[in-house]
Amino acid sequence: MKQRKYLVTAATGKTGVYTVEHLIRSGHAVRALVHTEDARADALRQTGAEVIVGDLLEHDDAIRATDGVAGAYLCYPVSPGFIQATAYFADAARRAGLDIVVNMSQISARENAKSHAARDHWIAERVLDWSGVPTVHIRPTFFSEWLTFPWVRDPIVNEGKITLPYGEGRHAAIGAEDQARVIAALLTHPAEHVGKIYPLYGAVEMDHRQIAEVVGQVIGRKVVYSPSTLEQYRKHLESYKLPEFIIQHFEEVAVDYQNGIFAGMNDVVHRITGQSPQTVEAFVVANRKAFEA
Repeated sequence: MKQRKYLVTAATGKTGVYTVEHLIRSGHAVRALVHTEDARADALRQTGAEVIVGDLLEHDDAIRATDGVAGAYLCYPVSPGFIQATAYFADAARRAGLDIVVNMSQISARENAKSHAARDHWIAERVLDWSGVPTVHIRPTFFSEWLTFPWVRDPIVNEGKITLPYGEGRHAAIGAEDQARVIAALLTHPAEHVGKIYPLYGAVEMDHRQIAEVVGQVIGRKVVYSPSTLEQYRKHLESYKLPEFIIQHFEEVAVDYQNGIFAGMNDVVHRITGQSPQTVEAFVVANRKAFEA
């Protein structure tokens, strides 16, 4: 196998870390773009990655990051600026002649999305398409890691409750590592995937009553789903000092979830990677310490 170099943006993030690991384990070189020099950046260097510090909202940084790589994983946080960053990145990718860009989008990305972040992701997809850069868009449903975010985890630990305004909606939670295996496979074998949009789902579609039951069984205590209202949810999120952009996104995501936008199943993870995705139970077992008081 010929070694190639790939760029992983948001390399210290949930999918980024695993993508770096999978690419290096497969014998490829990796340039990891990070926002800050810290212990996480040092850990990436320990894996053998070339680490560079930059900001996707700086055109020159995008050009520097993409120079000399065969393909790139583009991931941007839930924050303003993604369309601008995507335009910069698309220009840089064209200059560098990238064979493939794997773009992390969202299952709720669509033209009429009420979430500003979800609509930005939809427009960012179109910007990459218009640019002519060979691109694959991935649209995961909720990450399994969502359960460990403080505003979800804390009520589980402190009250034995999942308190989200998700109604009777369902989703098949997918872990970051499963997504990373897909990303690495798309980067290294892009030919049949360029131009496609892949919704990504986990192993089993569940509602939050079922998820609460599984979490409780693994951690050895009763956990129930106690739905909140949207108003209660906003106040809960505000108590964590989250930016308004994120709160607005999470509120609209809750409505989308109730309306079935996050539901569904497919075999994409297994078909592309040859391995079935992790279950929620297996995720909680692997991350049991996150649910300890």
